[in-house]
Parts: sequence; C-alpha cells; structure tokens
Amino acid sequence: MATKADYYELLGIKRDATADQIKKAYRKRAMKYHPDRNQGDDAAEAKFKEVSEAYEVLSDAGKRQQYDQYGHEGLKSSFGPGGFDFSRDFTHSGDLQDILGTIFGGGGLGDLFGGGGRRRSRGSARAGSDLRFDLEIDLEEAAFGSKREVNIPIAEECDSCKGTGMKPGTKKETCRHCGGQGAVTAGGGFFQMRQTCSVCGGAGEIIRSPCRGCNGVGRRKIKRKLSITIPKGVDTGSRLRLSGKGEGGIMGAPSGDLYVILHVRAHELFERRGDDLFCEIPVPFEIAVLGGEVQVPTVDGYAKIKLSPGTESGKVFRLKGKGMSDVEGYGRGDLHVYILISVPSSLSSSQKKILAEYIEVSESHKYPLIKKFQDRAESFFERKEAIEKK
Repeated sequence: MATKADYYELLGIKRDATADQIKKAYRKRAMKYHPDRNQGDDAAEAKFKEVSEAYEVLSDAGKRQQYDQYGHEGLKSSFGPGGFDFSRDFTHSGDLQDILGTIFGGGGLGDLFGGGGRRRSRGSARAGSDLRFDLEIDLEEAAFGSKREVNIPIAEECDSCKGTGMKPGTKKETCRHCGGQGAVTAGGGFFQMRQTCSVCGGAGEIIRSPCRGCNGVGRRKIKRKLSITIPKGVDTGSRLRLSGKGEGGIMGAPSGDLYVILHVRAHELFERRGDDLFCEIPVPFEIAVLGGEVQVPTVDGYAKIKLSPGTESGKVFRLKGKGMSDVEGYGRGDLHVYILISVPSSLSSSQKKILAEYIEVSESHKYPLIKKFQDRAESFFERKEAIEKK
C-alpha cells in the first residue's frame, strides 16, 4: 500500500499555518487541479481529491489536532473504513463553491465524482445535501454513553409540488440559453471551459410557473426531531453519521446524511487527555502527615487509596483502567490522582495550642522539601555574592 502524502506538503504550507493560509493554499490548488479545468485528466482529478482531503482535515480544528498528534492513523474514526471519500466526507462544499464560483459560473461542484445528485439545478431529481450539526455534551455522557433528542432545521421535499418546484398542472420548458444541454461552452481556441448554464442551473429546463408553496425550490424548511445515540468514549471532534437524515431529496431522490460533530464540555471534577482522566484530591494535612486512606471519585464510583506518612502535595497516584473507555472498544484509560494538601481555615484555641507546642519541638530536617528549597536559596545568594565581588 502506497504511503499517504503529508497534508501540509500537499497544500504547500507550514505546520503552524493559520486558517486563512490553509484556505488560500487550498484555493490555489483546487483551481489548478479541478476536473472541469482538466477534462479527461485522471491524475489531476486524483490530485484534486488529495488536496480536498487535506483541506477537510486541516481546516477542522479537531481533525487537525488528531492528525498532528497521530498522523493518518488518528483519522480512522473520522472517515469511513475505506478512508476519505470526497462525495461523502467533504463538508466544505460551500467553501468550494465560493472558491470556484468566479471561474465556473457558480457550478464549481458540478457532477464531481458521482455527485450528480448534488447539482444545483432546479426542477430535476437530485439527492439531498449532507448536513452538519454541532452538539455539546457533558463528560458523563461521553463516559457512559447516552441518548439525546434534538430538533434540527431540515429542508424536505415540498408536499404541494412533490419536489418538482412547479405549480400543479404546469410543465417545464426547454432552456433556450443552453438548448436543453444544461451547460454552455465558454472561451475559444486552445483553452475552453464547459460551464453550468446560468439560466437553468444545469437542468436543461426552466420553470415558468413556480410552486407557491415552496417558491419553486422544491423543498420546505421544517424542524425534525431526531434521537441521537452517543457511544461510550467519544471525545471532542468525534463524528456520528446518521444515514439519510440530512437534507431531503427532490422528486424521489435519496436524502443526504447528517453528520453530528460532538464537543465535550470542560468538567468541574475531571480533566480529560485522550482516554486518561486527571483529578486533584484535597487531603487534610493531618492525613498527609500521619498517613491514612482517602476516597477518590472515579467513573465507576469511589475508590480508596492509601497514603504513606509524610505524603507531599503534588504526589500522583495512577489508578489503572479507571479512565475513559476507548471509543473503538480497545480497553480504558487510567485515572491520575494528584494529592493537594488542604489546611484548615480556622482553629480552636486548643488546636492552636497543640500546634504551637509541636512547632517548639519540630526539627527542620523533618521537612525535606523545605530543606531542599532553603539549600537552593542559599546557593543562589552565594553565587550572587561571588558575582558582586568581581
């Protein structure tokens, strides 16, 4: 199997490139390799797909982080089993239309890569567009899995005209501008481009009497209630695909897909890094001094850890397998517990007396961290004095 090209090299940018630099680089290469500019050139079409894949990843903060950290292996959960597929996984069609619109007359996507159902023509059968929906969830939902019901604005086929866009009882007419071809040829001589007809939008036909229910669009906006199953172990950037739940098709064509992009909120108790969790546990100073057991919250409930006498603040305990579940089912991460020694905010007179008596008999060498700090301070002042004498 051939090694996949580096996304940054494909776009000719540095690894710290900004979003504007990424888009600018993609614009340049998309215009160069677009199939409408390279009719019959399979190599150009393949290159166009490659740079589009690079843009899909690097323009998305979550995917870019996964790629920077784990390379192409880190994107297995972002795309299907066969890897990136332009017609299925490219979610920036709006950017592509904006980039290519001035050259291809607004028909930049055309019938790319079997995507004829996504043409912008009006009055012809076409599949619905894929949609993206961003959903915020809590860490608990990511840890245990959950179900969420959401209301999403969706464009569905118009009931009045059944997606034709025409007033009932009327017919379409052949477009005179393109002669029913749906496209016109621009330019001359050595270099010619075939552009989508600007009058009929590529349909080859025009509607003289549009449907009043949808104003000739063929779709109506509705709010669809959907139930979304969130699996265990998802993280920010995880993508759920709901087949057929995107924009409705027209004239019997299939609906697009809905891609739900998850964003896990910051948690007040746990910090997540990959599948590992991190937690600070406040411990009474007397337990830290004398040793003892403390309770630690985990995703499975409370666990106990035993502190040795003289435990310092900042000591880390690792509870193996007490982190998040891997979304692919490959075990669980760990829980890392940081000890944070807590001191009382107020003491009774008898407690203060006991501590005062302890201070009188305490010895500095019993505090190794304090001694180490004092030794470093003394060393600093000795060097300072030596420099000032020169």
